[in-house]
Amino acid sequence: MATTTLGNTGIEVTPLGFGTWAWGDSLFWGYGKDYGEIELRLAFQAAVAKGITFLDTAEVYGLGKSEELLGKFIKETHATTQIATKYMPLPWRFRKEDVADAVTASLKRLKMPSIDLYQVHFPAPSFLSQSGLMDALADEVEQGRVKAVGVSNYNAEQLREAHRLLARRGVPLAVNQMRYSLITREIETNGVIVAARELGVTILAYSPLAQGLLTGKYTASNPPTGARSLDRRFQAAGLQKLQPVLNKLTELGDKYAKTPAQVALNWLICQPGVIPIPGIKTAAQVDQNAGALGWELSADEVSELRYLG
Repeated sequence: MATTTLGNTGIEVTPLGFGTWAWGDSLFWGYGKDYGEIELRLAFQAAVAKGITFLDTAEVYGLGKSEELLGKFIKETHATTQIATKYMPLPWRFRKEDVADAVTASLKRLKMPSIDLYQVHFPAPSFLSQSGLMDALADEVEQGRVKAVGVSNYNAEQLREAHRLLARRGVPLAVNQMRYSLITREIETNGVIVAARELGVTILAYSPLAQGLLTGKYTASNPPTGARSLDRRFQAAGLQKLQPVLNKLTELGDKYAKTPAQVALNWLICQPGVIPIPGIKTAAQVDQNAGALGWELSADEVSELRYLG
């Protein structure tokens, strides 16, 4: 399988990764009800079998359970993976030692000697300055416990500052993980993607299918139930407005023998310096998302979708 690099780090990953927010999360995703460890193990095995070995997690996903499950599955299969996780800069974590402690805890849960990509989850206000935070992360790189540093949800100014502070220590900023999809494109107009490309920072696109809006599963005549029904985008008017995009995704899917979701993911893969990381809970979702690889929309088709989206 073709690979791409995380920023200027030289770390090779697959051009599509998988997110594991739902792994172990019973509060939002309902882990333990409709799915559990058995389904997640099968999803992990399916991903490895497909050659998609770049997986994103965080210390707060399932309050550590996501990392624990990943570590368990990796040890069971002896799979070679590239794992990204995240540090939550909570206000009371005001010492550089708190970063080191968090890395230690993640390494223990993941059962790994080092983390491929360690990201700051949010640019939250903290008693530990950004300078102190980036220094602490650079220390982890120098010690070999972290191979690359990234950020998440950073605006353009924050992204540039993080890049500058790490560069003082000779550490490249690898990624900025942002919400990005065909219909969620704020980073194209707020300076984030411009800054990322200028600095050589990869965008990890989370929620690349807009929480299912781009799968074609939901329509004005078939709206979702549950929490999604409270989002205006999932209500009849929002779904009706989205229909031209879904029609085009379906049309292109028919042309390439792909689903609308696979076309939407391929559109992101076609964007320079972008790696989508859709969430997975089942082997079927792995197979579905993996269908975005191995082919490519034409430049005209990418442009047409951009206009519609």
